[in-house]
Amino acid sequence: MIDLPRDRMDQVVKRFDMLEAQMAAGPAPDAYVKMASEYADIQDMVARIRALRAAEQEQADLEAMLADKATDAEMRALAEADLPGVEDRIEALQKDIQILLLPRDAADDRNAILEIRAGTGGDEAALFAGNLFRMYERYAAAHGWRIETVSASEGDAGGYKEIIATVSGKGVFAHLKFESGVHRVQRVPETEAQGRIHTSAATVAVLPEAEEVDIEIRPEDIRIDTMRASGSGGQHVNTTDSAVRITHLPTGIMVVQAEKSQHQNRARAMQILRARLYDMERSRADEARSESRKSQVGSGDRSERIRTYNFPQGRITDHRINLTLYKLDRVMEGELDEVIDALIADHQSKLLADMSAAG
Repeated sequence: MIDLPRDRMDQVVKRFDMLEAQMAAGPAPDAYVKMASEYADIQDMVARIRALRAAEQEQADLEAMLADKATDAEMRALAEADLPGVEDRIEALQKDIQILLLPRDAADDRNAILEIRAGTGGDEAALFAGNLFRMYERYAAAHGWRIETVSASEGDAGGYKEIIATVSGKGVFAHLKFESGVHRVQRVPETEAQGRIHTSAATVAVLPEAEEVDIEIRPEDIRIDTMRASGSGGQHVNTTDSAVRITHLPTGIMVVQAEKSQHQNRARAMQILRARLYDMERSRADEARSESRKSQVGSGDRSERIRTYNFPQGRITDHRINLTLYKLDRVMEGELDEVIDALIADHQSKLLADMSAAG
């Protein structure tokens, strides 16, 4: 049996009941929205806590019946038959509650900005970057998320030298945050006459979308330049000075947007800049908080090789958790759940281990 923090569980249930009463009293709209969000966040945990309490009461009743010498043979047999199932239910609920009580990443419920850049490998790396983006598009579609391209620089032979997109929906960052790092591909390029296997790479960065309240960007800290947009054959851009480059002077972070609308470019560039600064702050806070960050599922380091996609063998390997699957074709079609679920489970087990060591 798992030793759960019962006091904390009681506090969660008490808070849930209080929120329910306050919402029923008809508060102001802004207050109601805030309460409803917190209510939804803990609703699943409270349901499991109440189910656990009911199961534990059932277990106590069955054990009392078995301990009572006056219990007749038929009732005793029924109690003995029911008890193992109740014990299994208690164990499963305890595990669920233990996970739900783990410290939550405050950014897990946020939308994300997905950035994919071709790395070593020239045209083949750009093609692979395109493959990765399509993989994430299909994964997003399967989860009911919305993915919208913010900017893209196409490769000479197809794919992308760089593509940036927003991903919106429920639990986006919680699922995609472990994708940051270097993705390596091993395959025979279509242009390779000798049939030799080449190794190329693309870098993925997943940033939680930041609100203005998260990051203050002072006007004096940024320089905004407008310039003539240029693209492949002049496609998708006009010839006016619509491109926008925003430089954050304290950090040197630079964001360029070159779509048709200068106003939209400025808003998009600020959105990406805010996300990058927020990500930088989160990383700094994580490193300051604990060196154990290095032992978690990847550090989010963009230079860390996290996964290899071997096309000749139809194999995908995530090096952080030593997971190998022989279903590369399906993964590239967006069936990423098995990989991402394994990464989340590994991350949770490390958090549990850290809590046990601290406790």
